[in-house]
Amino acid sequence: MISDTLNQEMKTAMLAKDQVTLRGLRAIKAAWLLAVTEKGPSTELKEEDELRILQKLIKQRRESADIYKQQNREDLAQVEEEEIEVISRFLPKQLGRDEIAAIIDDIIKQSGITSVKDMGKVMAQANKALVGKADGKLIAEIVKEKLA
Repeated sequence: MISDTLNQEMKTAMLAKDQVTLRGLRAIKAAWLLAVTEKGPSTELKEEDELRILQKLIKQRRESADIYKQQNREDLAQVEEEEIEVISRFLPKQLGRDEIAAIIDDIIKQSGITSVKDMGKVMAQANKALVGKADGKLIAEIVKEKLA
């Protein structure tokens, strides 16, 4: 499970006094702990929940980095990009546009959906199939293209 790897990497980063890596790892752990406490004390996160949280953390940091760059705060943007790099280590290899399009084509064929009105149904299945492997924004863009 990803959380076991996270704990081991935290120990390694602490021993190496690697503050950049440690900051990113602590952000992941904090987000996971928050998710567990929201669901209840005896709840454990499934791997797909962990992957969704990781994707959310990366999205937040990308948005923050963009804002910092617009405000000419390269120092703060750099911090966000360093954390993105650390968090990305825990995600599976990201699929390319063509691979995502092929999976979405299969979903559309299997469900028989032809209208943009049913985009939500395709998105739900695509997000489930591609959790951790693709950005939600890219998935939505491809689904919209396929159904248009």
